[in-house]
Amino acid sequence: MDLGLWKRSVIVAASSEGIARAAAERFAAEGARLAMCSRDAEKLNKAAAEVRERYAAEVLAEPVDVTDAAAVARFVDQVAERFGGVDVCVTNAGGPPAKMFLETTGEEWQRAVEMNLMSIVHFARAVVPHMQKKKWGRIVTITSVSVRQPVYDLVYSNAVRAGVLGLVKSLSNEFGRDGITVNNVAPGYTATERLKDLVAKRARGLGVSDSDYLERLGAETALGRVGEPAEVADAIVWLASERAAYITGQTLLVDGGFYKGL
Repeated sequence: MDLGLWKRSVIVAASSEGIARAAAERFAAEGARLAMCSRDAEKLNKAAAEVRERYAAEVLAEPVDVTDAAAVARFVDQVAERFGGVDVCVTNAGGPPAKMFLETTGEEWQRAVEMNLMSIVHFARAVVPHMQKKKWGRIVTITSVSVRQPVYDLVYSNAVRAGVLGLVKSLSNEFGRDGITVNNVAPGYTATERLKDLVAKRARGLGVSDSDYLERLGAETALGRVGEPAEVADAIVWLASERAAYITGQTLLVDGGFYKGL
């Protein structure tokens, strides 16, 4: 199936590892011109080099702090100048720490808002004008199943990421007539470094092994396992493609059936 992404200009934020790294690879495989960013320059450059070599892809890689509005704007302008515009923007940022409510701090709440809500605002402000010029664009946010079903000990994520849904819906309504779709992908438990850290913390608290606790998480899904980053990446790339042209303002759960609601 032709996804219509050949030579499209694609930004994937925080893409040195995990789900966003898998998405970057999927876009490169489709022949997109890829812009990757991350705070960790060493990890980012290594990831970008591997993507270039594996897919013979055109890849721009720049270290960017996604909470810095000016840095995001400079990065987007650099991408637009090099690739002739911006067609797709996949927003992503590291998840906030696992905490119960009475363990939280004001500083951590502010950081969670900056990382997981305002970073999307910064990217949207920067990319929408470029997409309006072409009358075509795709914005895909990466959040968490917690936007539909709050997760134990992830109070920052449960609260802040829910705000992203309001932003996604607002942007989709405002810019749909410009040919821009805005959607959200909400992964469930996925085999990333963040999940490893989360599993280790919870397993210690219960006095069980990491592997035993990981099996417990998998058992909570309809499919009986945790997901792989590439499985979430497939959903992201599809929403960014021509094949999803009539879908906007939506949240797509990629959680193996973890969410129990209708």
